[in-house]
Amino acid sequence: MSSPAADMAYRLAREAEAVCRHYLSNGRRHGRYWSVGDTDNTPGRSLYVRLVGPEAGPGAAGKWTDSATGEHGDLLDLIARRAGCRSIAETLDEARRFLTLRRPDGPAEPCHPAVPGGSPEAARRLFAAARPIPDTPAEAYLRARGITGPLSWPCLRFHPAAWYRADRTSPREAWPALLAAVTDDAGRITGIQRTWLARQRPAKAPITDPRRALGMLLGGGVRFGRALNVLIAGEGIETVLALKSLVPEMPMVAALSANHLAGFSIPPSLARLYVACDLDEAGRRAAERLRQRAGARGVAVFDLLPECGDFNADLCRSGAMATRARLAAQFAAADRARYLAD
Repeated sequence: MSSPAADMAYRLAREAEAVCRHYLSNGRRHGRYWSVGDTDNTPGRSLYVRLVGPEAGPGAAGKWTDSATGEHGDLLDLIARRAGCRSIAETLDEARRFLTLRRPDGPAEPCHPAVPGGSPEAARRLFAAARPIPDTPAEAYLRARGITGPLSWPCLRFHPAAWYRADRTSPREAWPALLAAVTDDAGRITGIQRTWLARQRPAKAPITDPRRALGMLLGGGVRFGRALNVLIAGEGIETVLALKSLVPEMPMVAALSANHLAGFSIPPSLARLYVACDLDEAGRRAAERLRQRAGARGVAVFDLLPECGDFNADLCRSGAMATRARLAAQFAAADRARYLAD
């Protein structure tokens, strides 16, 4: 019978790249290995972790070696060092938190005092329990929506089993979910949006309400890049990521709904704001309200109008080249030269 530590090491090995991306974020993948400088997450290539291989024995996935020191171990050893764990029990708890598992002796932790279910702190805890989205069903979902740009944004994570309840009288169900973190002007997470995903295909979950917010969203947004003097603001995650695929260097924010777009807190340094309008009545009203607020502060405002309902639909229907050309025609000359020169 295997020990709890051996069983956990096996589970971690199946998620070896996700473990490395989380605990050795200064490294990168090189073929079948993840390379980094050392167990302190120093940039470099001395330490390498096998990402693929057999479950046990020579060359097993999850095994690592530091060629400079001769040290070696498995992913539990790595987590213990990176998290500063002082015992095997602490290490197993840390690994369970990463994998969002239950404790073997009862209900899922938290190891912190309970907080109100819909609070910003509840949102922060759920987001902290999730993992980066590369190589997860969340990435597959976004790629299926035609989004081609990088997805390793710190504001996006994947949770393999986020709770969903259709209403107060319905039982809870666990579905995989894409999580998007809403931050305020200071960068603090105030809320998240959960998009529950289907278990067997890259699509939203077949449930009544597959997208819900948690915490406080008003004024904040899901931020892709730091806004200084120019920014694109839109509603949905998919809409903004579609634009990010076409104009990767421009800062953007997803407000997550028409009402929240209208109430988005405009950065004080902003000179030009592009509002990516959804072509429905709520989207038009939200864009007009944001336009009025920004104009009153002396910000130059430009509408970005899609051909279909939103820019993700444009990207899927018309392709990248045509959608990018349509965008270029709506940009100010200075931004067209800076962001769309190629």
